[in-house]
Amino acid sequence: MKFTRKAKAVWNGSGKDGKGALTTGSKVLENTQYSFHTRFEDGEKGTNPEELVGAAHAGCFAMQLSFLLNENDFTANTLDVNATGTFEDGAVTNITLNLNGDVPGIDAEQFQQIAQKAKEVCPISKLLKAQIDLKINLKNA
Repeated sequence: MKFTRKAKAVWNGSGKDGKGALTTGSKVLENTQYSFHTRFEDGEKGTNPEELVGAAHAGCFAMQLSFLLNENDFTANTLDVNATGTFEDGAVTNITLNLNGDVPGIDAEQFQQIAQKAKEVCPISKLLKAQIDLKINLKNA
């Protein structure tokens, strides 16, 4: 399977005082604001590249895990994934995926193995050079 997806960024002004807007091909993001302030400071409404990478990684990992669970005859009630990225010295150096799963009939060891495989084969995990840590919690395990 091969496909392409598009996104667009428009930046106006200087690095610190300028502002930008992001639009995705799906229009889920449409002229969504981002700036120095939304990236490096708190308080201003808008997004930033690291937050978007985190969302992409959490979403990709959750979907990949769902497929791998299905291959092993499990269906998750819920896979709740939070991604936390660390930006340090001009690079995203670490991403931690916090996984809370509710998967009927699976034991903790199986869930751990399948989740680790999902982390390894997730297309966004493969894309990133940062260290990726995975923390797992299985409901009722």
